[in-house]
Amino acid sequence: MTTLATAAPPLRLGDLVVETPVVLAPMAGITNAAYRQLCREQGAGLYVCEMITSRGLVEGDAVTRSMLAFPEDEEVRSVQLYGTDPTYVGEATRILCDEYGVHHVDLNFGCPVPKVTRKGGGGALPWKTDLLARILTAAVGAAAPYAVPVTMKTRKGIDEDHLTFLDAGRVAQETGAAAIALHGRTVAQAYSGRADWDSIGELVAAVDIPVLGNGDVWEARDALAMLEHTGAAGVVVGRGCLGRPWLFRDLADAFAGRETQTLPRLGEVVDVMRRHAELLSDLMGEEKGCTEFRKHVAWYLKGFAAGGDLRHRLALVSSLAALDELLADLDPAEEFPVRELGTPRGRQGSPRRVVLPEGWLADRSYDLDPAADLREDVQSGSGG
Repeated sequence: MTTLATAAPPLRLGDLVVETPVVLAPMAGITNAAYRQLCREQGAGLYVCEMITSRGLVEGDAVTRSMLAFPEDEEVRSVQLYGTDPTYVGEATRILCDEYGVHHVDLNFGCPVPKVTRKGGGGALPWKTDLLARILTAAVGAAAPYAVPVTMKTRKGIDEDHLTFLDAGRVAQETGAAAIALHGRTVAQAYSGRADWDSIGELVAAVDIPVLGNGDVWEARDALAMLEHTGAAGVVVGRGCLGRPWLFRDLADAFAGRETQTLPRLGEVVDVMRRHAELLSDLMGEEKGCTEFRKHVAWYLKGFAAGGDLRHRLALVSSLAALDELLADLDPAEEFPVRELGTPRGRQGSPRRVVLPEGWLADRSYDLDPAADLREDVQSGSGG
C-alpha cells in the first residue's frame, strides 16, 4: 500500500482539530451511534451522525430526537443537518449546540434523493446562491457563541449543464463556513459512474477554506491518491466503509505514513459483525437492533464463500442468539477476498433525471415566499 512520505497534517475546523484528516460521511440509516462507535474503535477521524432535518429538530419530532444519541466516550459530537429554511436551520443549529453539546455541524447540500430535490433541498439548493448564503449565515451565526464550526457538503452541481460547486465554495467562504466537502459527482449521476476528482482540485484552487474530497475512496490508497491529485485537506469516506469499518484503521495508518493494510480472515469479520449487532442492540433493543443489522450482512460477507441459504437466514435474524448460531457456520479461516479490494460497495445505480421544483432552473435567485411548497419533511431518517 502506498503511504505518505510524512504524516498528513491534521484537519482544522475552527477550534476543532481532527488529527487524522478523515471524515465518516453521514449516511441515512447507517451512521447511527452504534456504527460510529464501531468505526471509532478502528481509527482516528471525525464521525458524523446520520442526517437529521432542521424542522424535525425544531418541532420536537420524536424520531429526529432519538437519532441524536451519543455514547459517553464519543468525545467529538458531529451532526449533519438538512434544511431549506434559514430560520429553521439557524434554530436547529442553536439547539444542537446548546442542548446536545455538539462540536461540529455539517449542512447537507448534496443529497440526490428525489423527495429532497423536488423541494429544492440537498444537491438542488446551491443553484439558488442567495438562499444558500442565507442558510449558511444563519447556521454560522447560531453556532458562533458556542465556537462550533459549521461546514457544508455539496456536489458538483445538478447536472453537467448546471454546475454549482465553485459558487458554493465562494458562498461558504464568504459566510464563515469552516470547510466545504465536495462529492465529485452531480446530482444527476447520484452514485453512478466515476467521481470527478479534477473538480475537487478546482475548488481547492478557488477558495482559502479547507476542502474535503469525497467520491470513490474504496481503499486507503485511494484516499492518498485523491489528496495527491487534488490538494484537498482531507477525505470524506462513505460507501467504501460499508461492511468494512476497519478501513478507518487503514486510513489512520496511511495518513501517519505507516504501510499496513487490513485483510481480515472471515473469523475476524465475524467478530466485527457480532460487535456491530451488539452495539445496535444496546442502542435500540435486541430485536430492533438485530433487525437493523440485517442490511449490513451482505456488505460484510461480500466476496466470501458463504452460501446463499446461510446469507438468507442471516438476513432474517432477530436475536443475538440466532445470530451467534448462524455465524458459527462460517469458516473462520477463510481468507479475505482480495478481488474485492478497490471495487465499489453499495448500489451504484445509473444517471437519472433530477426532480426539481417547477421553474427552479430559470434563474439563480430565490424568492423566500414562493408559491410552491418547498418545506422540508419533519421526520428525519430519509435522504442521503
